[in-house]
Amino acid sequence: MSRITRRQALTAATGAAAGLAITGAARASSGTGAHPAGGRAKRPADGPAPFDEVYLGRRIQGALAHGGHGAHGGHGGHQARAGQGGHEGHGGYRVHIDGEELHVMSNADGTWISVVNHYEPHPTPLAVARAAVAELQGADLVPLDLV
Repeated sequence: MSRITRRQALTAATGAAAGLAITGAARASSGTGAHPAGGRAKRPADGPAPFDEVYLGRRIQGALAHGGHGAHGGHGGHQARAGQGGHEGHGGYRVHIDGEELHVMSNADGTWISVVNHYEPHPTPLAVARAAVAELQGADLVPLDLV
């Protein structure tokens, strides 16, 4: 048998490391990591599950809005309608912290954001509500006026 040279061992190690890096990149882009297929958070066809819990001493609630037509993927349609309480333009899911509405939005990739943590997407409205409570650090949620 012939002995392996240092050059052959280095070449084999470099090839193996490159293969692992390519496999890791392919796995990350195919969504076999933390998120389901395509790197997108799965959302049931009828919308996210409702919730009602106390988190860090704050009551958080979320459910499909009555008369809603599903959450939008962008920021259009936020105009409040005259004579209506709140705003109806953000879609069909409502989240409240201690009775005050937390404006939430669904992104195109299935993640969720809120006005409190707009640049930090979360997989569900429950996760967004919990993150907002943590970010508020006991402060009151001020109603969002989009007129």
